Amino acid sequence: MAGERQGSSTLPGRDPCEGLSLARVEVWQDGASTVAGDQLAAEQPVALFYRCVAHAVMMLTPGDLEDFAYGFSLSEGIIDRPEQLYDIEVREAQGGLELRMDLDSACLARLQQRRRKMVGASGCGLCGLETLAAVTAELPVLPRRKALSHSALQRSLPGFEAHQVLGALTGGMHAAAWCDLRGAVQVLREDVGRHNAFDKLIGALAREPKRSGFALLSSRASYELVQKALRADIEILVTLSAATSLAVELAERCGLTLVGFTRPGRHVVYSHPERLCPTECGPDEVPPA
Repeated sequence: MAGERQGSSTLPGRDPCEGLSLARVEVWQDGASTVAGDQLAAEQPVALFYRCVAHAVMMLTPGDLEDFAYGFSLSEGIIDRPEQLYDIEVREAQGGLELRMDLDSACLARLQQRRRKMVGASGCGLCGLETLAAVTAELPVLPRRKALSHSALQRSLPGFEAHQVLGALTGGMHAAAWCDLRGAVQVLREDVGRHNAFDKLIGALAREPKRSGFALLSSRASYELVQKALRADIEILVTLSAATSLAVELAERCGLTLVGFTRPGRHVVYSHPERLCPTECGPDEVPPA
């Protein structure tokens, strides 16, 4: 492999070849050039349709598209519950794919009222909004139901890296994982776009019985990722990189525990540190009010 990246372990039900594209490349090293094969992160335009009405074109990795359909629809406030989305169909189209979804009538009427058109570069969730008021839409204030120890948060890091199959093969993917309160990775999704990876994770979680834990993302913590977490009822959001000022402001206002700059032995808590315990927490432990 041209980039000399190594594969890694995979979670049950995931296809390690999904989302890959092969290319012939020229590698220059130590003063000499050689021709080799390389594995690239696949990226395609995917047009989203609700009831045959075009809604958006997203640039994403063509895998876990049903998860993306649920996650995008939930995190963008198009639906409130998974059962309001049905008859998901993926079609090949000229130059990309179409993701066609049927929608609950009440949700469709609401969507038509706040009609938006956007072309998102690798999943940018705020491009093309018609009004700035839409950015500051009403969001829930999260209750304090979960407690997580600092040590459990740290234990999630090795598993998070190990389960990024596409990232290890291509060096060009973002990842979003759901970890239990002991720090074990339970679900992980990858995509070229950080928003898309999180939407795929949210969609995967929405289709399963609700489980306790926290979300861990490979990216920085931006406003729109906090917004998605709030709409998905995720109380603890952990990222590997920094948080933006608006993300911290929103997290503080809406009761989200936001953690960034997560590295082995160190992390930064930006908001609501009361959910994080200095010692191991019991499975039913609730953070103090």
